[in-house]
Amino acid sequence: MSQSPIELKGSSFTLSVVHLHSAQPEVIHQALQEKLEQAPAFLKNAPVVINVAALTGDADWKKIQQAVVSAGFRVVGISGCKDEQQKRALSLTGLPLLSEGRVKRALAEPPAPVPVIPDNAPAKTRIVSTPVRSGQQIYARNSDLIVTSSVSAGAELIADGNIHIYGMMRGRALAGAAGDTNCQIFCTHLGAELVSIAGQYWLSDQIPSNYFGQAARLRLQDNVLTVQPLY
Repeated sequence: MSQSPIELKGSSFTLSVVHLHSAQPEVIHQALQEKLEQAPAFLKNAPVVINVAALTGDADWKKIQQAVVSAGFRVVGISGCKDEQQKRALSLTGLPLLSEGRVKRALAEPPAPVPVIPDNAPAKTRIVSTPVRSGQQIYARNSDLIVTSSVSAGAELIADGNIHIYGMMRGRALAGAAGDTNCQIFCTHLGAELVSIAGQYWLSDQIPSNYFGQAARLRLQDNVLTVQPLY
């Protein structure tokens, strides 16, 4: 018997989720563009899921979808539908309706507030001494980022420079977000959902298993992401 030309296998992927708190397409577009400017090397054309759990009433779903796409993202699905009427309206977009068990738990526990650093502040290393919780994003513009505590699954660290994590790392770490290929990630307990340097990334299942839970150093060599022991 000849081999089938395809294989259908189950798998898992790490996707960013856009939680909408406004149904105005122009507001959504502007907010997403600002996010894209923070990490263009990683976020441009990134696949995203739109979560509509916080929206009530009618909305122009087609225009909302267009607002997300025109901002530079690729929509792969919708999540957070609350009732059948909303599901029927969203089905007209042609996008699949997805479920997010872990994201729903994150919504029930709002992320801790993150200190805002003015754009005109002098560049220096940003130090975070508290745990980074699921759903929280830390961005170090034009500087390195040091986290002295743990980083939960669903949390995201972004830095234009290097990233140092001195606790358990279960979230995402994106170093060299502005495109600097010399940046590195230093981690004492590697268990990340995603690691990225200047747009080159690994999902959790691509990280060599013998480095999980270990102290590791990630960097680019000939534009290829590599990992080695930290000590």
